[in-house]
Amino acid sequence: MRPLPLNLLLTADAVGGVFTYALDLARGLAPLGVRTTLVMLGPAMAPHQQATARAVHDVQVVETGLPLDWLASTPDQILAAAEQVSSLAFAHHADLVHLNTPALALGDYPCPVTVGLHSCLASWWGTVEDGPLPQDFVWRTQLMAEALSRADAVLCPTHAFATSVLALYGASPVVVHNGRAAPRAPLPQIAPEATFAFSTGRLWDRGKNAHTLDAAAAQMDVPLLLAGPTVSPQGDAVRLGHAMALGALDEPAVRAHLARRPVFVSAALYEPFGLGVLEAAQAGCPLVLSDIPTFRELWHGAALFVPPRDAEGFAAAVNAVAADERLRRALGQAAERRAGAYDAQVMAAATADLYRALLLRSSTPLDPSSLTGTLA
Repeated sequence: MRPLPLNLLLTADAVGGVFTYALDLARGLAPLGVRTTLVMLGPAMAPHQQATARAVHDVQVVETGLPLDWLASTPDQILAAAEQVSSLAFAHHADLVHLNTPALALGDYPCPVTVGLHSCLASWWGTVEDGPLPQDFVWRTQLMAEALSRADAVLCPTHAFATSVLALYGASPVVVHNGRAAPRAPLPQIAPEATFAFSTGRLWDRGKNAHTLDAAAAQMDVPLLLAGPTVSPQGDAVRLGHAMALGALDEPAVRAHLARRPVFVSAALYEPFGLGVLEAAQAGCPLVLSDIPTFRELWHGAALFVPPRDAEGFAAAVNAVAADERLRRALGQAAERRAGAYDAQVMAAATADLYRALLLRSSTPLDPSSLTGTLA
């Protein structure tokens, strides 16, 4: 890859997959000469997250305590956070800003701005709930629309999600599939019997549809283990009666479970990408996934699909895979092969290409349509 020496200001949070995404991106960009200032917003990082972030080469971590857009109480809080991040961009002499909290694009920045859009309230609501947007979502969505119109480029992790973004906001995102670095340690051989089913994610998020998985668990022949927080930052909680909740696990603990190659299951109603599925596929786990456009785009031909609210269907699929070693092995190998397409270095290279285009455009007028479409 061609060198790309620049100072990058990259935002992230410790609540969900954005943290993992940002660190993988920074790791992938460092060999190109990119020096990253990682600006953390929202709830404080856990100790293991702090250690992970500070271990990444050429990354300076700045913890701000500023509110995330979906946790702010008023528009003024979001605008104030945008101005403070803008000030950090000036102070750190950023050549390019990559915002993973989109509303921060409402600030005034000294350089090109890329918005990484990993989810949004309007598309979440349209998929998970019924009826018009709540008033609390309306003003946030209006700010989001204005912020996206100000960005020099909008980045989405799948074509399926980019289609929703275009319909909702009129923005034409560039699509770069997310990527993860595969585990360094060799994995054991496939176990002779699948002893459990497994899933990861923010269990309190209704978009993850933990209730359907819990109902399915009552009909499964193997235990279902769920890793992830059950209580949201606002105090919303999910109650489970049949699945076993493990709580939030750090990356080594998740990888240790995946190394046993359980049947990985996700009943998500709303998932713009799904890093947990990718990690399971890298480990060679057979996949049983909800039949939603994102998962079809990424895993068609490498997973079994079930209608997302069909608890009985999920139980039947997990039982069939758990009972059939040949099927389990075939699905696991197919998932592992497909996971090779979603590598962290591929993601970093495609993102670096976008950065080059933005920097060139900032110095030489170009056709804006050259920044739409697919990079990876």
